[in-house]
Formats: sequence, C-alpha cells, structure tokens
Amino acid sequence: MSFLTIPNGRIHYEVSGSGYPLLLFAPGFLSSRIERWRTNPARPGVLQDWLDPIAALSDHFRVIAFDVRNAGESRAALTAADDWTTYTGDHLALLDHLEVERCHVMGACIGVSFALALAQARPNLVSAMVLQNPIGLSATNRAALDGEFSKWADEVRHWPGIDEKLMSGFHQRMFGGDFIFSVSREFVRGCAIPMLLMPGDDVVHPANVSADLAEAPDVEVLAPWQGLARRELAMRRVREFLVAHEPASVPSSAGTSQ
Repeated sequence: MSFLTIPNGRIHYEVSGSGYPLLLFAPGFLSSRIERWRTNPARPGVLQDWLDPIAALSDHFRVIAFDVRNAGESRAALTAADDWTTYTGDHLALLDHLEVERCHVMGACIGVSFALALAQARPNLVSAMVLQNPIGLSATNRAALDGEFSKWADEVRHWPGIDEKLMSGFHQRMFGGDFIFSVSREFVRGCAIPMLLMPGDDVVHPANVSADLAEAPDVEVLAPWQGLARRELAMRRVREFLVAHEPASVPSSAGTSQ
C-alpha cells in the first residue's frame, strides 16, 4: 500500500498504468474509497451498475485512485475547521506529491462534488471531467442525505482523532448548503472545462441536480448509462471522451508511477 502523510493523518492511494493522469473520486458518500468502484458493501456479491474505471482505463491512462480521509485505509483527525476545502487540500497534496500538473478527473456520487471543488480550487489543473451520478439536494431528500452522514459518523466516531462533539458542526459545514454542496451553481455555469455528465435519478442522486449541472458551458450528457446491459457502452464513451480531450502536450511526469 502507498500512503501520503498529511497534517494529522495519511491518505491511502494507488497508481495504475501510465500515460496522461486520470484522478478518480470514488462513490460512497464520505466513505468514498477505492473498493467502491468495484463493489457496494450493502450488496455483497452484486456487480456494480458500472465498470471499474481502474481496470478499464489503466491501459491508456495513469490512473490515480485513493480513499478520502476517514474512509477505507485513510485516516485524519477531525478538527473544528474541517470542510470541503480540507478535503480539497488533501487532493491537491496528493497530486503535488505525484508531480501531476494537469489531469483528467472522474468522480462518482460525492466524487462529483470533490471533482468540481478541485477544479475551482486550482484553475487550469483539470483538463476534462466525467461526472457520474452526482449527489445533491432536492426538495425532498434532506433526510436521506442526513442519514448517509449518520451512517458514516457511526462508523468512524470511535476512531483515533475523531471527537464526537465536533460531528454536528462538521455535518453543517459539509452538507448544510444546497446544490452539490461543494460549489455553487454560478461556478458550474461559468466552468468551461469539458464535462461528460452521467445523470443521477434517485433520492440521493436527484435528477434536478444533474439538470443544473447540464447547464455548464461545455457538457455532454450520456443517458441512459446505468445497468449491467449498458456498462460496456458507457465505459467506451467515457474512454472516447477522455482520449479526445487529452492535451497534446503531456507533462513529463505523466508516465511516472509511485
């Protein structure tokens, strides 16, 4: 296993393949971790509705996957100031550690929120984005989102560095807003990064949020895309999209694996 030391913790990551860098933000809400590309712990033995991009894309790209803080094998102390920028700081630190100056990004579920926050934090870093099944707020799903936070909190509340008294404030800072929580609709409408949007259509991944994301200046909507019968075609389009938007000049570090 590879780990990056961060303030008060460490981030577990994996690098597969070589070529232009592709950073993956896994699904799983705050339990976003590498294995969630392959399996859902709530449905053991049941195939995911999508193909694992690590296996599908590492023949062409340098695929960087990781567990976000306090998910999987990653750990970090919870502080009274933690919010979306804390996570983005981890993500930028990992890219800097791997000497990645520019990259594609693919995010699923909460990974869409992480991906857009990264793009906002460092302009010109992200060359193209695949946004799969984004979470977000609808008129009726606040309780469901709070429930997802509670499930994560129940799992980590006894871990070292986690002060349960800080959970309520952290919850509010992360999910007290609206839209996809990490960035505003105004940012998305002004974000010219090419995007491939794979819309959501359920309680936690509501259709209205994907509709708002579809107002970005340079977005292609891939729908329908979910389900075992569509997995191959969907991943083929993801590959085509990422290859088509690969910059002509690839940073010299793109082929380095650590």
